[in-house]
Amino acid sequence: MDKHVAVLMGGWTNEREVSLASGRDCAAALERSGYKVTSIDVDRDLAERLTATKPDVVFNALHGKFGEDGTVQGMLEIMGIPYTHSGVLASSLAMDKHQSKIMFKAAGVPVTDHIIAHREEIAARHQMPPPYVVKPYDDGSSVGVFLIKHDSAHPPQEILRTDWKGSDHLMVECYIPGRELTCAVMGGVALGVTEIVTDLHFYNYEAKYAEGGSTHILPAQVSPKIYQNVQKLALKAHEALGCRGVTRTDFRFMETADGDGELICLEINTQPGMTPTSLVPEIAGHAGHSFEELVSWIVEDASCNR
Repeated sequence: MDKHVAVLMGGWTNEREVSLASGRDCAAALERSGYKVTSIDVDRDLAERLTATKPDVVFNALHGKFGEDGTVQGMLEIMGIPYTHSGVLASSLAMDKHQSKIMFKAAGVPVTDHIIAHREEIAARHQMPPPYVVKPYDDGSSVGVFLIKHDSAHPPQEILRTDWKGSDHLMVECYIPGRELTCAVMGGVALGVTEIVTDLHFYNYEAKYAEGGSTHILPAQVSPKIYQNVQKLALKAHEALGCRGVTRTDFRFMETADGDGELICLEINTQPGMTPTSLVPEIAGHAGHSFEELVSWIVEDASCNR
């Protein structure tokens, strides 16, 4: 192939190392598939580097702020360079968990109650009866997430640290017990459902990226009704925000004794991890798409005006 792909990775956010891993593996897979590839460790001179590189397509393997929140997408729209994954508005909505939950609720995707408050207010007193979760409403990879258990004497005090790098306003969300399920959507089609099993209370950064932090069960061992409902809701969430390309939506499943139960949507990931052992490549592989086929499909799906 003569298509020149610039793979964006790295950046300067909390998710830099995860993005570098995704970017390197995607770049290698694209090269094996015959594309000309230039890997770019993103800094604030990105526009100049893209102007010099002159790629046909940008494969966006950035995670977190600036790479996943519509910022880079807007720059690529202005430069007229086709790019992968979701567009400006969908990316921005998905990264803002407060706004995305409003959109999900309107579309009939079940979500849990939450409030947005200043970190000083959150640290001073319980904003809702424990158990609850405190987390950034505009970041990813479960960075800066705190579970406040039912017997916690006080809210998390770590959010008052002088070296706190997150937003001053955080989300306080009802803790949802149950099983962790996730489903990928690829090109408007819901793929398989994975259950994520971890010894930790929730799928945090350590569970996601540390060796042995979690186990993936694919397909998830749930009833056909629940399996199909997860797929349906993942597609609804994808469409509610106007997402494109590949996404992954995470759910909690509060199971009842008869195998039925309630599903709650936690969030949607518009640029999920893309190493060969990450959730989306695993799910795509289960659907018959090799890692090389998956990243090639993502490149061929790229466009402006997304």
